[in-house]
Amino acid sequence: MSKVRMFTDNLSNIPWEDKPAGVTGPVWRYSENPIIKRNPIPGVARIFNSAVVPYNGEFIGVFRAEQTDGIPHLYLGYSKDGINWEFEQEKIQFVNEKGEPFMPRYAYDPRLIKIEDTYYIVWCTDFYGAALGLAKTKDFKTFIRLDNPFLPFNRNGVLFPRKINNNFVMLSRPSDSGHTPFGDIYISESPDLVYWGRHRHVMARGHEWWQSLKIGGGSAPIETSEGWLMFYHGVARTCSGYVYSMGACLLDIDNPAIVKHRAGRYVLAPEEWYEERGFVPSVIFPCAALADAETGRIAIYYGAADSYVALAFTTVDEVVDFIKTYDAATDIDRSPGII
Repeated sequence: MSKVRMFTDNLSNIPWEDKPAGVTGPVWRYSENPIIKRNPIPGVARIFNSAVVPYNGEFIGVFRAEQTDGIPHLYLGYSKDGINWEFEQEKIQFVNEKGEPFMPRYAYDPRLIKIEDTYYIVWCTDFYGAALGLAKTKDFKTFIRLDNPFLPFNRNGVLFPRKINNNFVMLSRPSDSGHTPFGDIYISESPDLVYWGRHRHVMARGHEWWQSLKIGGGSAPIETSEGWLMFYHGVARTCSGYVYSMGACLLDIDNPAIVKHRAGRYVLAPEEWYEERGFVPSVIFPCAALADAETGRIAIYYGAADSYVALAFTTVDEVVDFIKTYDAATDIDRSPGII
């Protein structure tokens, strides 16, 4: 039984592999990574930076699929064990609320979150520049695209898995039209997914080298007795390019604009060949996390080198202890107020 409680469903079939001997960090990789390799289906060169949820006793996912024309779109995938995946051959067909086609020009880095009886997809799309796209489904057959929640430029939209104070709540990373030479995480609220407000600053890029350039939301936060547990990405600029690593933090349950604890050390950085070598080298980009309330186990899906999907594991006790042990929140600007 975990010391830290997770307020999620029991997930007895969560993908899992015990921590190998000699691993000292709080997160460890699946020994058979990458779980999705290059050229997974005809016309798609790479799948990465994708989102997975439990569904009808198995697993379903919305995947960033880089087509062989270079344009990314979202594809649906199915798995019995969360490791071995089959994909639909055609990209997801979005419609508007009248049932008319409403397709994005491109779509990448999706997050998939269940809130009550509906599944929501948030992704990066084109709206005269990079902006957040939003859609919903109840059956993974009809995908209703909603209006874009925010103005450009914005990326890394992540919805919380339940309403807070009767509002939908979303994390995002405002950006610019380029590769974003800056980046902090903000939070916004909406009563209806149409009108958004109460924008607050959550986290700034850190003083530590691994997250010194920018940060961005990762998987949907997991509700725990210690706060909202979130895995995110932090980026460093090096002499040979950008390096994306995975960090972890705890946000206040009632006011997640407040960072309670934030590890100053990364929980996972590019080390393996599939993370260091690829279309964009040295990238670990978390987009989804599964959690089993009974055992405290967590499985994290991440994009590797913009070429593969990989899987890593931790427990809620181990990662929360790590965050608190290496807490750097007091050294980082985390004011939730209006400036």
